[in-house]
Amino acid sequence: MKTNHIVIMAGGVGSRLYPVSTPEHPKQFIDLLGCGKTLIQLTYERFLHVDPQARFWVVTSERYIHFVREQLPLIPEDQILAEPEARNTAPCIAYACWKIRRKDPQANIVVTPSDAYVPDCEAFAHTMQTALAFTEDRPAIVCVGIHPDSPHTGYGYIHAPGATDGIVKVASFKEKPSLEVAESYLAAGGYFWNAGIFVWNLDTIETELRRHAPQICGVMDELAPALFTPAEQTELARLFPTCEKISIDYAVMEKSDQVYMIPGHWAWSDLGSFEAVERITGKKLK
Repeated sequence: MKTNHIVIMAGGVGSRLYPVSTPEHPKQFIDLLGCGKTLIQLTYERFLHVDPQARFWVVTSERYIHFVREQLPLIPEDQILAEPEARNTAPCIAYACWKIRRKDPQANIVVTPSDAYVPDCEAFAHTMQTALAFTEDRPAIVCVGIHPDSPHTGYGYIHAPGATDGIVKVASFKEKPSLEVAESYLAAGGYFWNAGIFVWNLDTIETELRRHAPQICGVMDELAPALFTPAEQTELARLFPTCEKISIDYAVMEKSDQVYMIPGHWAWSDLGSFEAVERITGKKLK
């Protein structure tokens, strides 16, 4: 059985929640829900329900490393990755995967945002365990789709006709739509919000990145000899900013023919607006 690795992406600034979330102290490191835990701590604990033996990694900005150390002290220092500048999610994910390969070439991996709200940890764990079992021994990428309860224009959509409880092939990804288009998706059925959670084994994502994002892979290959050495941060500062600035959705998900979806039958929010936070807490943000 392969070891599961959880990669938490925590480099964003949460600009839609300014001034509560600021570039100096973004929302993933704040107790936004008033529950005594920050969003990244809730994410970490949620994935402990998925696999308490998993290895955890955090990819964040250099300026947020101290937050990660303080809030997630059990994550080893060399599994907290500091991006010298933001280059979107494809370089972020590639960096994490190249690092993981040095430790565990047979890894099974989940990549997740650090700032979502999912109150039902047990239902969430069941979904993620199903996805990890699916990717463990096959060349598949599994994304998580959320049943839309409104024609939301702030989310990307996954078109996966026939999806009910199991894992199905994805027909297409759709960018954030206009209201009219979002309404048509809900009327048609078979469309899901993209939760931004991805599951794959290491060989699969490296193959797909090499096929669809060769420039980023070239940078990572040049960086590879320095990984886990004293030269890593110097080489990372030199090389990482040369990566193409592109999301994993554009770089791989929209191009790959190995993409599947599992629906999440649980409450979810990306906490991307004041309205979203206030709907959950019942309180105005201050």
